[in-house]
Amino acid sequence: MYKLLIYLAINFGALLLGSALMGNISTNSWYAGLQKAPWTPPGWVFGAAWFTVMLTFSIFMYRLTAAADAETLKKIYLIFAVQFVLNVLWNPIFFRWHFPVAGLIVIAALAILVWYMFAMGKSIAGWNTLWILPYGIWMIIATSLNAYVVVKN
Repeated sequence: MYKLLIYLAINFGALLLGSALMGNISTNSWYAGLQKAPWTPPGWVFGAAWFTVMLTFSIFMYRLTAAADAETLKKIYLIFAVQFVLNVLWNPIFFRWHFPVAGLIVIAALAILVWYMFAMGKSIAGWNTLWILPYGIWMIIATSLNAYVVVKN
């Protein structure tokens, strides 16, 4: 059970770090002036979505690593670390430095990585892989929002 707490701490720590690096959205005139996708949810949805994503992703990681052999664990931890970096890095790239194209590359890579983890996890953790689905679905939505900004601005 302590491993679940570690994953929760790491994943929610990524959210905190990413938030700290992105700056204050409410005073970000650049973001406010962007043409956003018609399906862009209200601001509070992002917080609720990321909370849910990190909670379920932590459960996924806990169950995946519990079911994996020692050799596979090395690969899982490497992928998890890359996921962490991409997740945190997107925030300042998009919101602070205003590079939506670079942000799209990062978020698309993150989405691909999350879906790769889903595919890999199926053979290791079976039905427990469903815990990563909220992350995968949210990555499709988030990538589409970023892509819309790139195309329309």
